[in-house]
Amino acid sequence: MDRFDAMKAFVRVVEAGSFTRAAETLHMSRATVTQLVQQLEARLRVRLLNRTTRRVNTTPDGAAFYERAVGILAELDDLETGLPGAATAPSGQLRVDMPSPLAALVVVPALPGFHARYPDIVLDLGASDRKVDILGENVDCVIRGGELADGSLAARRVADLRLGVYAAPAYLARAGTPAHPAELGEDPHRIVAFRWSGNGLPYAMRRGGESASVHGRYVLRTDDGNAYLAAGLAGLGILWLPDYMARPHLAAGTLLPLFPDWHIDPMPLWIAWPPNRHLGRKVRVFIDWVVELMAGV
Repeated sequence: MDRFDAMKAFVRVVEAGSFTRAAETLHMSRATVTQLVQQLEARLRVRLLNRTTRRVNTTPDGAAFYERAVGILAELDDLETGLPGAATAPSGQLRVDMPSPLAALVVVPALPGFHARYPDIVLDLGASDRKVDILGENVDCVIRGGELADGSLAARRVADLRLGVYAAPAYLARAGTPAHPAELGEDPHRIVAFRWSGNGLPYAMRRGGESASVHGRYVLRTDDGNAYLAAGLAGLGILWLPDYMARPHLAAGTLLPLFPDWHIDPMPLWIAWPPNRHLGRKVRVFIDWVVELMAGV
């Protein structure tokens, strides 16, 4: 038995909550993962896991061993990539998840520069706005905008995204141009709703000493940023977008800005990762690269 392979298998089972899901993310058979964990328990002469038909949980000994094993595996990764000479470059697969518009418009176009700097890192990129189970899906880090729903995650604020309110020319021709944000709650105006923000803008709009909370009716609500943008371009309602999403459509004239004399607090952008997982070099260099990238957005 390779003790490090066995530790990796055990850690993955704990984080995934099942042998089957752990095997999938490790690209091993379930039998191999089961055997590695059993061999580890036999070597340690303690029971590490309680197994039921629905869930796998750690025993008290297993919980203590998990905390130590996570640190040891991370230190081993640092040791292998931190030595002088040929092994200095961070390497391996890096699993990240981020909103689809950010991936398509900002991150993916800049990836040639990242891979030129770190050619031995292989990115497994999830592009979605869904809530990702970081531990269960073995994701190294996620990028998310707004307030983090899971306060237990470790996180680094990487940017503050400027926001604006926009509409397609066809929508304004049909519904008229609103003069005040409060009009968005009245007929004939409609917004495009984003699922996590309900039927309103999660950040208040301000003009001098005046403040307005934007709420409105909608004919479409979505949980995907690309679908949200497409709905606004199709004239289904008014949008609020970060600058990086609105900029090309403003230049093309397919979106027009509303309420230019009103200010919206910027949206924080975060990179988050499991709090009990020591960051390996490949994760740290990716986080630093994203911070550098977003500084120019």
